[in-house]
Amino acid sequence: MKKILLKYRSNQIRLYVFLLFYLIQDLCFSQVYAQTLSVTGTVTASTTAVQNASVTFIDNSDTTRKYFDLTDVSGNYQIDGLLTSIKPQDKIPTKFELEQNYPNPFSSSTIIPYALKQHTDVYVTIYDLLGRVVRKMDAGVQPIGSHKMLWDGCNNFGHRVAAGIYFYRIDAGGESKVRKMLYTVGGNGLISLPQTNTIRLSKASQSASVSSQVGEFKVLIENTSSSYPQIISKQIDNVVILGDTTINFTVSSIPEAIVYLDSVHQYIRGFGGANILQWRPDMTSDQVRKAFGTGPSQIGFSILRLRVPYDLTEWSMSIQLPTAKLVQSLGGIVFASPWTPPAAMKTSNNIVGGALKESSYAGYAAHLKSFADYMSDHGAPLYAISIQNEPDIAVTYESCDWSPSQMVKFISENAPSIGTRIIAPESFQFRRPISDAILNDSAACANLDIVGGHIYGGGLGPYPLAVSKGKELWMTEHLELDTSWTAVLATGNEINNCMLAGMNAYVWWYIVRFYGPISEDGEVTKRGYFMSQFARFVRPGYYRVECRPTPQRHIFVTAFKDSSSSKVILVVLNTNSSSSIQQTFTIPDGNITALTPYTTSRTKNCEQAGDVTVTNGSVTVTVEASSITTFVSH
Repeated sequence: MKKILLKYRSNQIRLYVFLLFYLIQDLCFSQVYAQTLSVTGTVTASTTAVQNASVTFIDNSDTTRKYFDLTDVSGNYQIDGLLTSIKPQDKIPTKFELEQNYPNPFSSSTIIPYALKQHTDVYVTIYDLLGRVVRKMDAGVQPIGSHKMLWDGCNNFGHRVAAGIYFYRIDAGGESKVRKMLYTVGGNGLISLPQTNTIRLSKASQSASVSSQVGEFKVLIENTSSSYPQIISKQIDNVVILGDTTINFTVSSIPEAIVYLDSVHQYIRGFGGANILQWRPDMTSDQVRKAFGTGPSQIGFSILRLRVPYDLTEWSMSIQLPTAKLVQSLGGIVFASPWTPPAAMKTSNNIVGGALKESSYAGYAAHLKSFADYMSDHGAPLYAISIQNEPDIAVTYESCDWSPSQMVKFISENAPSIGTRIIAPESFQFRRPISDAILNDSAACANLDIVGGHIYGGGLGPYPLAVSKGKELWMTEHLELDTSWTAVLATGNEINNCMLAGMNAYVWWYIVRFYGPISEDGEVTKRGYFMSQFARFVRPGYYRVECRPTPQRHIFVTAFKDSSSSKVILVVLNTNSSSSIQQTFTIPDGNITALTPYTTSRTKNCEQAGDVTVTNGSVTVTVEASSITTFVSH
């Protein structure tokens, strides 16, 4: 037994000696020591240098150690004194080398290692499979030794490249080398590290490994209040620093849209809806106030559309007067549209279909005048009256067919006798042939005040001819039965597009209806709150002003200014269903210090939030996913 124990102890000693020798040998050839390093580089957004951006390196081994710098006017930063544990180079490179990038394949960022045999300028170029330049990076002048450059998978414009095979080429000291790499979609965005010195404690398949300490950092690139351009914050994990080096970063700028207050477009007459009797019950006073009031939980409409009854006995019932009077007391205007002349005036002798007899033109004009006079005599004067609702569509309810020539003749010869502003032709698709005929006839054009039309399946677009003739453009009817959130968003975008097309007014169909702005139970719907984002804040008398360039994808913007004050309104729609989006606005010469946001989203109903500060005419706002926000200056 004693001999067995002595033999065991002897074997133990030999094992300890072997391990000690191995460790000493490893220490001799793999020394690790603390060192302070310097990192320089530039921060760019597309091809623009980012000024006054915050660049922070955070030591992964001790997150309390943070190293910070601000970029200068050229986008340059310099961080000195990074404390790291570094294994020194075994030897000075004797030739120019380009090593394989790691990780490879990669899905976010990758490191490109290379060695220099001389002090020289270094350029790295990324090519796609067709040999087109994707990204060019200038590392500047670098000393002899081993270096690494980070590529974040973005092109020269700061956009993510498509998945696929790419080539990276390095040019240094009159030499160049090329290697291939694979970019994939997905991943966690981390930069992998190559495995370093491993000590095997046994020859068995199970072994323990200890990686040498390296300088590994998380890098944060963020805005400050004076950053220009404003950028989307970026975090890059596991950046390895093994020596003094240059790391250039590409970030995405927050797109800028400039509001040109001196570039004035159309006058805003207002927004509204219809109250059509006897087809629907009349609105209650509470519903009228919700629709036409401008306070919280109210929509802010300013235009009411009525029907001109073909039966004179309906007028004496005065059923339209109370609602019209209340709307006008709240600052709104009222116009009316006929669906048909009296049957006796038509070729069909029916309220459905047929055309107005030419012999009845004067009688029909008198009919419209009588209604206008009745409303005026009873304290609810019309702002305008239409000649015909949808003269170019065949339906099974009250209707009348008009050709362009018939419309021209009637307006030329009979419109002045009606005694109020005239709207025409109210085509169901804003069809230009009908309105063009009116506008191109001098007599008819002189008697026309408003070019009105609907946008059922078409017709939404600019109308230069009407504008050149000095006519207002009114979208006088549209509806959407779908009440889904997607459809509600589409209504918001539709109003935006009507404004961009130069419309002076936007008028919905029934105000009180399950698919409309107010439901039958008297509550403002989500569609109603979307409409309020325009109607409540963009008041009659405002003008639309230019906002360009076109903002980023999913963001739709219209800008307005008050004609009697310095107030500016921005209506911003974000159709992205999953992500909030930042957007920068610059408002030169606006003398604006802050904007108050009001948001309608899935969970908010025109909800007011805290002011956002405007600095030197510029402001960056965050627009919630799937929402519309109105920003009101003060």
